[in-house]
Amino acid sequence: MQQANYSFNQGIGENGEVKNFDFTEQTIRKAFIRKVYSILMCQLLVTMGFIALFLFHGPTKAWAAGNPWLIWVAFAVLLVCAITMVCCDSVRRQTPMNFIFLAIFTLAQSFMLGIVTSVYDVSAVMMAVGITAGVCLALTLFAFQTKWDFTTMGGVLMCASMVLLLFGIIAIFIGRSNIMTLVYASLGALIFSMYLVYDTQLLMGGKHKYSISPEEYIFAALTLYLDIINIFLFILTIIGVARN
Repeated sequence: MQQANYSFNQGIGENGEVKNFDFTEQTIRKAFIRKVYSILMCQLLVTMGFIALFLFHGPTKAWAAGNPWLIWVAFAVLLVCAITMVCCDSVRRQTPMNFIFLAIFTLAQSFMLGIVTSVYDVSAVMMAVGITAGVCLALTLFAFQTKWDFTTMGGVLMCASMVLLLFGIIAIFIGRSNIMTLVYASLGALIFSMYLVYDTQLLMGGKHKYSISPEEYIFAALTLYLDIINIFLFILTIIGVARN
C-alpha cells in the first residue's frame, strides 16, 4: 500500500495566537508503530501465559493430552478469525469488532501453542523462547537501521512460502526423517525471519517503496505476531530434532 499524505491542523493558544499541531505522516506513523507494538506485546504475553500453563501445570497438560480433538477446534476458530480479518475491511478496521476478533484469534493460537509445547521438555521450550526473542530483536533492529528496502520482496517471499508448503506436503507422503525435518524447519525459520523484516519495514513506512496504512493497526499486529510465532515453532522443531 502506498503512503498517504497528512496535513497540519490549527488551534488557538492561550493568548489567542494560532498554533499548528503537527499531524504529519511522520507523527502519525510513530503513533501507529507504538500502537501496533503495544497490541503485539499483549498478544505475546497472553501466548506466554498459555505456554507456561501447559508446561508447568500437570492437570492442564494431562487434560490436553486426553482431549486431542480440542486442537482441531482451536484451529478452526483460528482459521475463521484469520480469514475474516484478512478479507473483511469492515471487521478489521471497526472498533471494537477488530479487537474482539484479534483477541479470539490470539486465544486460539495460544491454546494451540500450549498443546504443542506440552510435548517438549521445559528446557527445550525455554531455549526456543530465548533464541526467538534474540532473533526477533536483532531482526527488528536490523529492519529499522538498514538502508535496504525489503518491502519490494513480497512476491519473492510468497514464492518461497509456496515452495516451503510443497516441501512439507511431499515430506508427509514420502516419510520424514530427522534430516528432512531439520532442513524443513531451518528453511521455515529463514523465510519467516525475512517476513519479519519485510512486515516491520511495511510498518515503518518512510522512505520505503511500500507501507501499510495507519488504519491497519490490527492487520499489522497480526502479521508480526504470526511471524514471531512461526519463527518460534521452527526453532523449537530444530531444537527437538537436535536433541533426538
